[in-house]
Amino acid sequence: MSKNKPVTTQLSAAQITDIIAGYASDKKAIDLVDVDLTGISGYTDHFVICSGNTARQVKAIHDGIYIGVKNDHGLLPRRVEGLPEGHWVLMDYFDVVVHIFTPDTREYYRLEQLWGEAPRRSIESTTDEADVV
Repeated sequence: MSKNKPVTTQLSAAQITDIIAGYASDKKAIDLVDVDLTGISGYTDHFVICSGNTARQVKAIHDGIYIGVKNDHGLLPRRVEGLPEGHWVLMDYFDVVVHIFTPDTREYYRLEQLWGEAPRRSIESTTDEADVV
């Protein structure tokens, strides 16, 4: 039996989206967006998309999400990709897929535009721009 638990067993996709956004915000993620793919995508219900100013910050955002969701909710991602490079880290929590980009990489791939028909909401960051290093 896998140690990874699907989001749907304990929390709704909307709940885990908000939880993940909170951990990302704690690590000073910028431009947090929730793209609701319910009924549009066959492999996930939500994308959480955010940016860190550097590859190091992208990795710190990943670490904050990974540790927080694991310790506080007992959930592990099915897989993580891109962590060694740190320009685009993907965390697959089954019903929620997290994309953490550096700004240039996010602009290059324009992931939000690929899902243009999907509802989206900006998530307020608790970070002041002056706090971002």
